[in-house]
Amino acid sequence: MSTPRPVGIDTLLERVREGLDRVEAEEAYSAAGAGQALLVDIRYAALRERDGLIPGALIVERNELEWRLDPQGSHRAPEATSHDLRVVVVCDEGYASSLAAVSLQQLGLHRATDLAGGFQAWKAAGLPVTPDRA
Repeated sequence: MSTPRPVGIDTLLERVREGLDRVEAEEAYSAAGAGQALLVDIRYAALRERDGLIPGALIVERNELEWRLDPQGSHRAPEATSHDLRVVVVCDEGYASSLAAVSLQQLGLHRATDLAGGFQAWKAAGLPVTPDRA
């Protein structure tokens, strides 16, 4: 068996995004408001404290994401009800979220995707943000 040829992160990101139906901030806002998508904020605490929170988003640190979103998992969040759940992963600028969404797809969450531009795009669009009271 040969060792896979290394790829750079830019190439990897390009490849994984081909399999995502990435959403813009306004679409994510509408879908979440209509109960058609679960927004999952994977930013680390310092960024949430600095910039605030998306109201209603489920906060799951990146290192816990797969365990919390697997509908069959013993540590799943109550919101992780089905493999048909439309999950929109949110990071700070929309890079780590693409990789995270693909990981969720590999778990069978076939509608998982991410927010293009991340939290910063959400904020720039003037969408609701609340202070982190942690």
